[in-house]
Amino acid sequence: MPINIPADLPARGMLEAENIFVMSEERAVRQDIRPLRIAIVNLMPTKTATELQLLRLLGNSPVQVDITLIKAESHVSKNTAADHLERFYTSFDAVREKKFDGMIITGAPVEKLPFEEVDYWDELTEIMDYSRARVFSTIYLCWGAQAGLYRHFGIDKHDLPHKLFGVFPHKVTQRFNPIFRGFDDAFAMPHSRHTEVRRADIEAAPGLEILADSQEAGPCIMKDKKRRQFFIMGHMEYDGDTLGAEYRRDFDKDLPIAVPVAYYPDDDPSQTPLVTWRAHANLFFSNWMNFYVYQDTPYDPEAIGGDENGR
Repeated sequence: MPINIPADLPARGMLEAENIFVMSEERAVRQDIRPLRIAIVNLMPTKTATELQLLRLLGNSPVQVDITLIKAESHVSKNTAADHLERFYTSFDAVREKKFDGMIITGAPVEKLPFEEVDYWDELTEIMDYSRARVFSTIYLCWGAQAGLYRHFGIDKHDLPHKLFGVFPHKVTQRFNPIFRGFDDAFAMPHSRHTEVRRADIEAAPGLEILADSQEAGPCIMKDKKRRQFFIMGHMEYDGDTLGAEYRRDFDKDLPIAVPVAYYPDDDPSQTPLVTWRAHANLFFSNWMNFYVYQDTPYDPEAIGGDENGR
């Protein structure tokens, strides 16, 4: 998939080095096709790393994609340069009248806070409600998934006795769902979180279904039956070294941190991790783009519609 991103976005050089097809805006406008409009609401502190991870996965399809990066205006980022945010990100206010074929809402390191105490919660609830009315299909990741489940279904998160940290096996529960086209019956996914949503709450929510789960990590991929919303509790977008960098950061600060489960060979942090989730991550996002966005989204983006109250 040629992804249309600014020519000077830092992720561009790395994507090109990995032979991922990126396209400049000047070239994109000369092609007589309607690109898919995908918005990424990036709530992660390390925004450039998250950009690269998600753009890498969105570049695995033959359709042209126009990417819009959205930041939370009500939060001051301490880990991303202000000029990067100014040059490459837009505010929700600037796009609230637009419609998108797809949206991705990332996680954020705020899971120990009650939702209402997150400084950009009011803004995020506006975006989540907007997505139900003006976005054809939305993916929520990790804390973003917890936030979406809380907002749309009233499902709260709960503290875990220990941090869930590592790479865990998951089983597909709906093997013929198009989102799992090409999947094996079991697949690996990284997790890094202190909280969970409980199976009983998900099963009691009308219109919500579990598509994949894990004995160790619990329900991990859910979908709204009536809407094209996906809630993913893990991080299939992670790079091979993401968990390792988190482990080393906390270890060097003498913070309580365990070696991530099933990540290093022989659980030895001196060894190079073996990536076991990359193929399924690419399949998932490719299937989402094909079966849940491209095949059915209206040719005229303005025809995208939904419940204007977000309910």
